[in-house]
Amino acid sequence: MQVNGAMALVSGGGSGLGAATARQFARLGARVAVLDRNAEAAQAVADEIEGVALPVDVTDAAAVGTAVDGAVDALGGPLRIAVNCAGIAPAARVIGREGALATDLFRQVVEVNLIGSYNVMSHAVRHMAVAEALEDGERGIVVNTASIAWEDGQVGQSAYAASKGGIAALSLPAARDLARHGVRVVAIAPGLFHTPMMEGLPRETSEAIVANIPFPQRLGDPADFARLVVHAVENIYLNGTTIRLDAAVRLPQR
Repeated sequence: MQVNGAMALVSGGGSGLGAATARQFARLGARVAVLDRNAEAAQAVADEIEGVALPVDVTDAAAVGTAVDGAVDALGGPLRIAVNCAGIAPAARVIGREGALATDLFRQVVEVNLIGSYNVMSHAVRHMAVAEALEDGERGIVVNTASIAWEDGQVGQSAYAASKGGIAALSLPAARDLARHGVRVVAIAPGLFHTPMMEGLPRETSEAIVANIPFPQRLGDPADFARLVVHAVENIYLNGTTIRLDAAVRLPQR
């Protein structure tokens, strides 16, 4: 599938990996819808790339459906590409100083990261499945964002790792479910990236993190992520898998 001329939507597109992906799509000629809970951030990116912005809470399935429908109406469809980048990463131990980890925090992380991704994927696929097939039979692709915490989550990442592990586990069965519709599903598991989540760390903490990365010894650039998304879109044989994008890093216990 070619990015040029295709319609794409990106959840969490107002910042970080999502914003970089939206910009890359636009540079390559796609028509892009930016979905984000932060309406102002979504609009800023949309204005920059001449796309459309739709504020939405990805945990609200009905609102996601309305946003996806609105994106297709605004950009004319057919929807071919959906990328899930919306996510949160609060840290908390299972048993901390204040006792057991609150169930509501665990539920919130799973609802945003995992169920939110599923909501966007399912509503996007609803449109892809009825689109006219391309010459090779393909109708669309969904790229979900996991994390290397899926495989080597650190202390305090139980909720985050569980949610991202769910995204990774979703790739193969979802791809098999959607094969008859000509829709592919791929997940990318980023390592340590320069995103708003990392920017809040003290300098010495950031330097210690970078020192643990084998090569290249730097934080990932969101543009690195965006380029891999584009490759996933263009390579039809890439399906049902989760790709680590991490410069060979493995997270230590803490």
